[in-house]
Amino acid sequence: MSFEEAEVLRERAEAFLRNAERLLEEGVYDLAAFNIEQYCQLILKYKLLVKTGTYPRTHSIMRLARELSKINPKADKLLQDIVIVTKIEDAYIGSRYLPRRYEREEVEAMFRYAREVFGVVVYEL
Repeated sequence: MSFEEAEVLRERAEAFLRNAERLLEEGVYDLAAFNIEQYCQLILKYKLLVKTGTYPRTHSIMRLARELSKINPKADKLLQDIVIVTKIEDAYIGSRYLPRRYEREEVEAMFRYAREVFGVVVYEL
């Protein structure tokens, strides 16, 4: 594992979350949803890289969270609301490839979950 690679992942993840917040405030919900997904994906890859020296080459937040749970059972908290996690994971495809519009309320819920659950749990592990 490269410390530098891990730090790049963490910094990018945090930039995606900041960008999601800005886009949410501007009413650009589709791109905010995509940025939330990118934050969750990269912060999980960051933590896996730090803990194991590698991470699976996947976009699946569910798979990444389950891999992290194998190392530390506390990571199970990341999947405590499977509906919102699935919605976040689906934002990768939905905001890029499908003609789907996201509503403010659903993106706000995704953002809160990313910040309050992923942001807290991942750093505690």
